Amino acid sequence: MSRRLASLLAFAALLSVPAAASAADAAKKPIPLPHPGQPSHPASVVPDATVKVKVGHLRDGRAEIYGKVPVFGTVSPYVPGQRVEVTFYLDGKELVSHKLAVGKGKGGTGSFRSSVILREDGKYAVSATHEATAVLGADSSVRKSWKVSYPALHQGQCGDVVVGFKKAMREMGYIANSGRCFGGKTGRGVLAYRKVNEMARSSRAGKGLVKRVFAGRGGYQVLHPGAGEHVEAPLSKQVLVFTKGDKPFAIYPVSSGKPSTPTVTGHFTFIRTEPGYNSHGMYYSFYFYGGYAIHGYESVPDYPASHGCIRTFIVDQPEIYERIHYGESIFVF
Repeated sequence: MSRRLASLLAFAALLSVPAAASAADAAKKPIPLPHPGQPSHPASVVPDATVKVKVGHLRDGRAEIYGKVPVFGTVSPYVPGQRVEVTFYLDGKELVSHKLAVGKGKGGTGSFRSSVILREDGKYAVSATHEATAVLGADSSVRKSWKVSYPALHQGQCGDVVVGFKKAMREMGYIANSGRCFGGKTGRGVLAYRKVNEMARSSRAGKGLVKRVFAGRGGYQVLHPGAGEHVEAPLSKQVLVFTKGDKPFAIYPVSSGKPSTPTVTGHFTFIRTEPGYNSHGMYYSFYFYGGYAIHGYESVPDYPASHGCIRTFIVDQPEIYERIHYGESIFVF
């Protein structure tokens, strides 16, 4: 080997020593670890969903009682496997919720649909919440609200609203016919309701009255709640009330004694019956004091007109007759 070549190799060896040493020193240093709570690698960003709802069939922000109110919703963007929970509220309290799959809509958005039937008075609202997935975050819609409107009802009208109205009437004790239609008995129940609430005396069920009934307002206040099952006849209201304690269960319109022949007042018990018609045209009479009785009669105006008895409509009297028991109390005041 020549002297020049040996010198070059020696010089190269010297240059390689620091590099090797630096590599060894680096190998001895600890590898820095991720800070607690920080990912060891960049995390993928999951976008949030955008959920919107729209309420259909509203008129001036209201929907008719017993109407079916549809709700339409969208989720952006659409991805397979999306689900939402649609929640309905009544007066701020949760009423019912539905979990729904999201279908593919137009323009890259998802869509869903739900509905609710308005069976009670109050303020309704709805919102929808998107459940987070591996590729799309959660979101909740703005809560949309609406109120209830009420139709006027008339005799011969049929349908769900009539059924609901009659149910609400019975819950307060007013009489109403069975079935899906507004019959004569319901009309007489409306007359009794109007008498109790000092309204114009007719069988008309206007929008305001229907709303009050669905809201459970306008019930009769029992004067003798401690008397058990008994009958009350408040002459100023011209109604006959059957009640158990403080809970009326049958309220009928009546006509009591006119000013020249007033009905006797006080606490009495039922003492004698007279089925069928008698010579005075009294139908199925049930007496509570001397010749004073509750009986059906051909003429029952909405004001006091009898000779002292309490007149009822002929069609109501057989039912009233069966409701009364011997020895039962009646308070006439």
